[in-house]
Amino acid sequence: MPDSLPGTSARERTEPASRPSAPPRRRLTWQKLTLLPAFLVALLLATWLWFEQAGLDTITENALSGGQVSKALWQHIQLTVISTFFVLVIAIPLGILLTRRRFRGATPVALALANVGQATPAIGLLALLVIWLGIGRRAALVGMIAYTVLPVLSNTVAGLKANDPTLLEAARGIGMSPSGVLSRVELPLAVPLILAGVRTALVLNVGTATLATFGGGGGLGVLITAGITNQRMPVLVLGSVLTVALALLVDWLASLAEVLLRPRGLETDA
Repeated sequence: MPDSLPGTSARERTEPASRPSAPPRRRLTWQKLTLLPAFLVALLLATWLWFEQAGLDTITENALSGGQVSKALWQHIQLTVISTFFVLVIAIPLGILLTRRRFRGATPVALALANVGQATPAIGLLALLVIWLGIGRRAALVGMIAYTVLPVLSNTVAGLKANDPTLLEAARGIGMSPSGVLSRVELPLAVPLILAGVRTALVLNVGTATLATFGGGGGLGVLITAGITNQRMPVLVLGSVLTVALALLVDWLASLAEVLLRPRGLETDA
């Protein structure tokens, strides 16, 4: 038999019949899983070693004793989690509502109002809320919600508006109900943008929660203000380091959630 068929080139004769498919892209790499946690461990260890060799006076020891550090940290986490929960409860349903045909005209007004909350200086907004609601955690939570609702709301609206109309028409064409199109087509396609907004809101809430102390809401801001007021550097350093570490940890966890919750069909090889 002839070595090759008529009309085939030398290149076609030498190439294999089929190329092996590229391996699927790994969703999580070991660098993403280990580098930031290792940095946070090193940061906290270095802070602890510095405290061990630093001479602490009575005022500093009193400010850090009696479980006050763990109490402030737990209050900070509570403020962040509760405020983010209410942001999601408010922003995502509102974003869905604003992308429905009947309510699209209200989108600019809603986004403008959300932008006012974030454009207002956080400390000024908290002061106004304390005058209105009184001193306590409630004023701090309302201020944090108003300050961080914009990223989630705007990303929800943008993600739903960016969906390909032909995909939505195809879903309706096969008999899907409006709620089915929303839950099975629109929201899964918008997940990456929505998660990016949630990640931004989480990090903003960690930073804004330090101001809750000025309204009696507690948190790590108590340590920071105590360090500044009493001119005690160890107290100030500890409050600042814990705030930074918590913000980085929250951002890392949110980045993992972005990867894990992203629909597999939207992944691209990189």
